[in-house]
Amino acid sequence: MRILTLSIIALLIGFSPINNIAQDVTGINVGNIAPELDFKTPNGDNIKLSSLRGNIVLIDFWASWCGPCRRENPNVVTAYNKYSKSKFKNAKGFKIYSVSLDKSKEAWMNAIKQDKLNWEEHVSDLQGWSSKGASTYGVRGIPYNFLLDANGKIIAKNLRGMTLHKELDKLVKSL
Repeated sequence: MRILTLSIIALLIGFSPINNIAQDVTGINVGNIAPELDFKTPNGDNIKLSSLRGNIVLIDFWASWCGPCRRENPNVVTAYNKYSKSKFKNAKGFKIYSVSLDKSKEAWMNAIKQDKLNWEEHVSDLQGWSSKGASTYGVRGIPYNFLLDANGKIIAKNLRGMTLHKELDKLVKSL
């Protein structure tokens, strides 16, 4: 009975007594595998978050109407320009998966252009706060982001300003 109880407890906490390996858990906490996202770009193509595996990925939740987001965008652009050219210890490169909580496609596209968000991975379901992405990731305020390693595991959350750069610096082999 004791072995059965220990086995059940081990399974509940993600530990397999059979092979002594912790199981990956999908979730929104640091250490979890990031849940899949699959949304349309402004051009109507779909981009899956998992298609960016192999790279360090910043999932950035924002909107054109969000003042704090627009004030943080220059920092995100600086990070992209700096780290997209960097060599990472355990990743091919750096990508930003921008998830807009806009309802207006025109406002979203204008903000991308105005703020010079010059990466390709811009997505939205144009549902505002009812966005499936915001719901999946428990986003209650923006800007909000998640930093993923090359395997899609969440390694940090809600990085703004120089905190984002400091976290990325830890992962870089050379700039």
